[in-house]
Amino acid sequence: MAHETQIAKTLPTDLSAPAFVDGWQKRSLVASGIFSAAAVVLALAGDAQDGLGWDHLLRAWALGMIFVWSLTVGALALLMVQYCTGGKWGVLLRRPLEAMSRTLPLVFIYWAVVAIFARRLYLWARFTDASKTAAALKAGLITELQAHCLDFKRPMLNLAAFVATSLVCFAIWGLYAWRLNALGLKRDGQETALDWIKKIENISGPGLAVYALTMTAAAIYWVMSMDPTWYSSIYGLLFLVGQGYAVLALAIVISIALSRAEPFKTLLRPSEQHDLGKLAFAFVMLNVYLAFSQFLIVWSGNLPDEVHWYLDRMRGGWGAILTLDFVFHWLVPFTLLLSRDLKRNKRRLAMVCLWMIFARAFDLFWLIEPNFSDAARNLHFSWGILEYVTVPAAMAAFWFAYFCAQLKRRPLVQSNDPQLAEILEVEDARA
Repeated sequence: MAHETQIAKTLPTDLSAPAFVDGWQKRSLVASGIFSAAAVVLALAGDAQDGLGWDHLLRAWALGMIFVWSLTVGALALLMVQYCTGGKWGVLLRRPLEAMSRTLPLVFIYWAVVAIFARRLYLWARFTDASKTAAALKAGLITELQAHCLDFKRPMLNLAAFVATSLVCFAIWGLYAWRLNALGLKRDGQETALDWIKKIENISGPGLAVYALTMTAAAIYWVMSMDPTWYSSIYGLLFLVGQGYAVLALAIVISIALSRAEPFKTLLRPSEQHDLGKLAFAFVMLNVYLAFSQFLIVWSGNLPDEVHWYLDRMRGGWGAILTLDFVFHWLVPFTLLLSRDLKRNKRRLAMVCLWMIFARAFDLFWLIEPNFSDAARNLHFSWGILEYVTVPAAMAAFWFAYFCAQLKRRPLVQSNDPQLAEILEVEDARA
């Protein structure tokens, strides 16, 4: 009863999104328009320079699609993790994560563009039968290893399977997003949330296994198959952790930004902020562990049909990008998040998380661009390469504007959450 009285006295009556979220949305739309115009200009300049301007635009579009997909589906997964594990951090992040998951329709539109232009992005989509593969091999357009893999993997790597698998994945993600969002809203009107929590846990537990399978299938088709000769048994796991890495960073930035006003001004205590920083640090560690494990296994095996993937990303100037990727993706956030004081400083923690989001996009560039023959072991400047900045930025900005619209649709806090009483207590009251 004491807790209930404290909630009544402390929890703000207005739980809607602050007015400045409208400003976020407007600025995001303006930024999206500016970056879109710049992307078109760069595509024209790149086409005049080397004839690859529009190809680079499509590759950059694929990067942008993968990036916002990671945020959307990764948010759905992190939401299910929170429901299964509990924790006070769910009081803060649940509604932002729900809003991210509801941006799935926009991700589907982004993916549809990739599907329409699949023949410009995927080697297997151009050489659809053995005769075309043989002709391309004879003309020197592909290597013997590529020809063998194209023929061997054709039952899986074909346009029908690509589209069908993607549609099934989107349908499953959409079903889980709809169900979890619907239940999360319904429980607000109940006097007790315990029955709803159990119901949502029963959905989220199996949902995490389904997410891992569907996300892996999507990562294989959308990214790994850009190089049909490459395979890795932990590729899906790398994307799983990478999604958590980026989603948690964005959720922390949003929570800190929302804390300028109620209700997050009351809810985001230093202890919860510190806990979120520690969780981000855990994802940083797990991310580099998996990436290095894959590298070590492939490099120690030193098999010609495996090691070429890394050689494409280390030689011809790509070694500098790999080094920067290591510094950006791991060394900087690892070093900074070691600090307890930083994790309790809103501005500094937000800056580190913004850096992590940038580092994730930079890592996707290193994963995607060397898949193409003109770029493998050949890092060179062109106007088209700058589209890897403008196109994903335009897509991400538009996605964020859509996210803001979703965030404003619901109260920012579930008012009957059982852990709300604890998070409203005076700092260190239980110590």
